[in-house]
Amino acid sequence: EMLELKANPNRLATGSVIEARLDKNKGPVATLLVDNGTLKSGQSIVVGTSYGRIRLMTNYKGDTIKKAGPATAVEILGLSEVPEAGDMFNAVKDDKVAKEIAENRKMKLREEILARNAATTLEQLFSQIQEGETKDLNLIIKGDVNGSVGAIVASLEKMKNENVRVKIIHTGVGTVNESDVTLAATTGSIIIGFNVRPTTAVQTMADRENIEIRLYRVIYDIINDVEAAMKGMLDPEFKEVVLGTV
Repeated sequence: EMLELKANPNRLATGSVIEARLDKNKGPVATLLVDNGTLKSGQSIVVGTSYGRIRLMTNYKGDTIKKAGPATAVEILGLSEVPEAGDMFNAVKDDKVAKEIAENRKMKLREEILARNAATTLEQLFSQIQEGETKDLNLIIKGDVNGSVGAIVASLEKMKNENVRVKIIHTGVGTVNESDVTLAATTGSIIIGFNVRPTTAVQTMADRENIEIRLYRVIYDIINDVEAAMKGMLDPEFKEVVLGTV
């Protein structure tokens, strides 16, 4: 009241992501906080680098609702992929606009990641030679929820020895996709998936590009394997062979 904070309910909604996860049955699920405007079920929406049409919107009790005004928290289904916690969202007029904005953001983000890693590699080249060929173990981390990804990154970033450093190239919530494989091929990274799995098409693409995708369900197994890789690279490789898909 003292700050006279106000919002206009008669406009397209904007706000931020509180949390997001990949649900095995529902797909990408995002919890949003509406800052301004009114969010309506069936509207097209852009959230960070993802987009979609709201298929279902529920309130904090789990009841289905048709619209949510300012200062309301809702859970939505219908996004193309899992957004990051803290991403801003905007309701837009149609699906085409939403897709264009999301694709442009995704392309810009990918260019930034590639530019950042290329610059780092060049800057460190001379110092690596001086240090006696210190190698970077490049990793791309994908998980089912932000909390898991954060815990994995925090654990791995502490690991280093005189010969190998762990370098996190990219992290994200959601299944391993084509963009991850392309980025791994460009940066020479290993992809680590926690409680997520790639589609057959993505796995085939990874095999063709000779990119290693390692899937885990226990964080300690990731830490142990990366530690083993740093000490002298992994001995026996356990590979999941898919017999068929339904």
